[in-house]
Amino acid sequence: MNFLTRYLPFVAAMALVVVASNILVQFPMQGQIGGLSLADLLTWGAFTYPFSFLVTDLANRRYGPAVARKVVFVGFMTAVICSILVPPFLFRHGLIEFETAADRLVRIAAASGAAFLTAQLLDVTVFNRLRRQSWWRAPIVGTLVGSIFDTVVFFGVAFSAAFAFAGPNDSFALETAPLMGVLPVETMRWVSWALGDLSVKLIIAVVALIPYRLLAVRWSQPAIA
Repeated sequence: MNFLTRYLPFVAAMALVVVASNILVQFPMQGQIGGLSLADLLTWGAFTYPFSFLVTDLANRRYGPAVARKVVFVGFMTAVICSILVPPFLFRHGLIEFETAADRLVRIAAASGAAFLTAQLLDVTVFNRLRRQSWWRAPIVGTLVGSIFDTVVFFGVAFSAAFAFAGPNDSFALETAPLMGVLPVETMRWVSWALGDLSVKLIIAVVALIPYRLLAVRWSQPAIA
């Protein structure tokens, strides 16, 4: 019962965020803002994944770094498994329009898993070092460091041609387009996606300080695990 009441909500929230992100990262945003093509800049996963750092930081604040790492590992295993199984299920039931090849799913899951562990464990470490400073410093610095590593690892492994050994490439991601959709520099779409993704992560990191602060007031000291 202690596990269910204490840790399961964090594990479930983490798994939900990462599974949703792994599905949504396969869908570029459609539309135009002036001369900016959103498909050249963002995927929908950019808006969901940053909340994984909020889950980790809240677990760390409530129960300390040891439990936060357990939440990361359990959430990671659950998310990777679901990231492989859920998209085919959604396709069969008509909830997504195209089927992702199995080996492509494996590459996305591998990229997500490597990025997730690297970023979340860094976040736990940085957060714990700064937890006794100003209330905002630990979550914002931890999320900043984690977000940079997460973006580099995920988009590099998932889309860069250098990691083709991990699974088939995404031809659309490797096509060249203006950097960030508007700049006079041609680069592969996944590079612009990575920069757009990081920008959204940093914006959401600031927004996520609101629920973090509301709960941190209640959890001024870590609970006894």
